[in-house]
Amino acid sequence: MDFTFIHAADIHLDSPLVGLERYEGAPVEYVRGATRQAFRNLVQLALEEKVNFVLIAGDLYDGDWRDYNTGLFFAAQAGLLRQAGIPIYLVRGNHDAASQITRQLRLPDNVYDFSTRKPETKVIEELAVAIHGQGFPTRDVSEDLSKQYPAPLTGHFNIGLLHTCATGREGHGNYAPCDVDYLKNKGYDYWALGHVHNREELSREPWIIFPGNIQGRHIRESGPKGCTLVRVQDGRVQEVRPQTLDVLRWHLCKVDAASCASYGELLERAKSEIGAVPELREGHLLALRLVLSGACPIHRQLQVNRQGLDNDLRALATEQGPESIWIEKVRLQTRPQTRAGGLLAGGPVDTLRWFMAELGTDDTFLEELVSALERERNTLPGDLFQEGELDPGDPQYLGELLPQVEELILSRLCPKEAD
Repeated sequence: MDFTFIHAADIHLDSPLVGLERYEGAPVEYVRGATRQAFRNLVQLALEEKVNFVLIAGDLYDGDWRDYNTGLFFAAQAGLLRQAGIPIYLVRGNHDAASQITRQLRLPDNVYDFSTRKPETKVIEELAVAIHGQGFPTRDVSEDLSKQYPAPLTGHFNIGLLHTCATGREGHGNYAPCDVDYLKNKGYDYWALGHVHNREELSREPWIIFPGNIQGRHIRESGPKGCTLVRVQDGRVQEVRPQTLDVLRWHLCKVDAASCASYGELLERAKSEIGAVPELREGHLLALRLVLSGACPIHRQLQVNRQGLDNDLRALATEQGPESIWIEKVRLQTRPQTRAGGLLAGGPVDTLRWFMAELGTDDTFLEELVSALERERNTLPGDLFQEGELDPGDPQYLGELLPQVEELILSRLCPKEAD
């Protein structure tokens, strides 16, 4: 039997970006509506490709989100698929388990929500397809759900629908971990995974895939986002094709300021780097974070003129098209050039630099810093901990901040030398 299906995950409908209004020039409504438009694109793709069914491997919703308009939007989009005879099969992920909508909203009859109590199998007889799945009963699931999935159904194309961190992924909660070799040997033909927001192919024999989320929500979710379109012929996977769905593309743009002898030269370098971003030519609104780095003679000038720098860089972006780029943030990570014979070339400042460099490679210190920040979490502004901002639980991330801490200290200790 030949058929086609879509494998999607981590929709996070109406995921809020906290504090968006404080970003200069932010297209607030566009950003907030991005997950909805990406989901509309998914539905349109399903209709255009005339797929036989759609799989959603968890996190349709975004946690304890009480706005029922979110659920009504999903129901309306599912209704479009219902009219075309396309069913949706979904499992609940860790975010769905915390959702009020998930527990109380009645789903359209073409949406099948797998049990959260135990694995079950849904058979599509006319296609000879068996879909096995189980949702999260609570947010914090630590056991391997796949171990209880049933044996493959003989004479059917078997699909495992599973929300899992697999063997663990940086930046993702360690929910429902599983062994990839166990999945390979289960006897299923395709594993439709969810939870990891970057696209990954863990195996091709059989296919085990994280499709990634359908819309990036912050700078750590950069690059193309979408779903996976799968074509099956005579019971075997013939084509696995990533399909882009996002309408807002996040990109980290690095500008090396080391060779810039003047402010004007720096702006020209930034203009060149912005113009080289590939996504500019793909018709997406681009959310760009600029990172200026390197030892440069104008370091002090950049520090003093931060607001002017930000405004000038935003003006450069509008030259590429006023509605094509939004400068989400400018990170200034430049440092002063070391001067032979000067204060920065020896003495206590060199000692400070050595000490900070040592801290950056001291895993024990970074772990202790994580613990200390966690203890102080409730005393700090909540906006600092929104996704894509400060990540106090990541030692590597904190280590990357140390050079900025070093330069901040130096700018206070010896402002003239840092000029």
